[in-house]
Amino acid sequence: MAQRRRVTDRLPTFPWDRLTPYKRTAAAHPDGIVDLSVGTPVDPVPGLVRRALTDAADAPGYPATWGTPRLRGSISDWLERRHGVRVAEGAVLPTVGSKELVAHLPAQLGLGPGDTVVHPELAYPTYDIGARLAGAEPVASDGLASLGPAPVGLVWVNSPSNPTGRVLGVPHLRKVVAWARERGAVVASDECYLGLGWEGTEPVSILHPEVCDGSHENLLAVHSLSKRSNLAGYRAAFVAGDPALVEELLAVRKHGGVIMPAPVQAAMAAALDDDAHAREQKERYRARRERLRTAFEAAGWRIEHSEAGLYLWASHPGHDAWGAVSALAERGILVAPGEFYGKAGAGHVRVAFTATDERVDAAAARLP
Repeated sequence: MAQRRRVTDRLPTFPWDRLTPYKRTAAAHPDGIVDLSVGTPVDPVPGLVRRALTDAADAPGYPATWGTPRLRGSISDWLERRHGVRVAEGAVLPTVGSKELVAHLPAQLGLGPGDTVVHPELAYPTYDIGARLAGAEPVASDGLASLGPAPVGLVWVNSPSNPTGRVLGVPHLRKVVAWARERGAVVASDECYLGLGWEGTEPVSILHPEVCDGSHENLLAVHSLSKRSNLAGYRAAFVAGDPALVEELLAVRKHGGVIMPAPVQAAMAAALDDDAHAREQKERYRARRERLRTAFEAAGWRIEHSEAGLYLWASHPGHDAWGAVSALAERGILVAPGEFYGKAGAGHVRVAFTATDERVDAAAARLP
């Protein structure tokens, strides 16, 4: 009889579980912990979104897997209004958060043993996990030309980057699209931080005509409202792009029953239709970013990239990643070691600026 492979044999330890002892140390600080290790929203859900959720709460029937016409229209309108992207009819699909899509996209695209999934060398860990869950081979590489004849089925792009905040410009993205199209590979662009540019190159979607010459063939863009609208608890996200690929994903998700709840669909549409609350939230993050960056640099830390997104990519001449985590934990500040995101992050930490104003001020006061 074949032996079942346990999850511990198939997947690595969940990275944040390794932070537990450092979290205990930080929590022992007399003024309490400042948790900057996870980019979780802390500000209120906008009132108009909560009202939309409540108004749609009487939803006894099964919701539509591909979303209500209202939601699909709101997604399409938002992409064009905010990011200059016009998608075909039916080329959008709501997802139960973006992480579930990232984790299951290779399998839902039919990839498996013998296929390669490429992701950045410094990357959100779930790109790797998604390949493993499908039985495909994950490869961390920033140089596609060096991959040789490997049968690449999927290429992940992440701009602005989690963890570094680096933004990929139009010329870079065009090269990725051209390379993938020559090989018949799908390009999936994680654009969850696309609206959070702070300085330097303005973030642009893989679906923008300047990048793809107006063709979305073999291209997918992933977006989330977790940070834009403080909806991490709602699990509100979507994927858009190649109509044929979206139709394929829809078919798989119908079979699997992967459906966003109807009240959340209504709330998500309301959030996408309103830009005012997103501008207000971005300004909150801008102020927290400036406060933390100033404090870290004054304390001898070096900040690299970090021109977009919700994180500071920081290093200190006296510490490696885990040494920096330990030193900051002694001051009651919890951050994530760069090692979580790949070997190239061994000298850095990722600092989220999603804490409250009061906690951000507390961290800044402890740094000197």
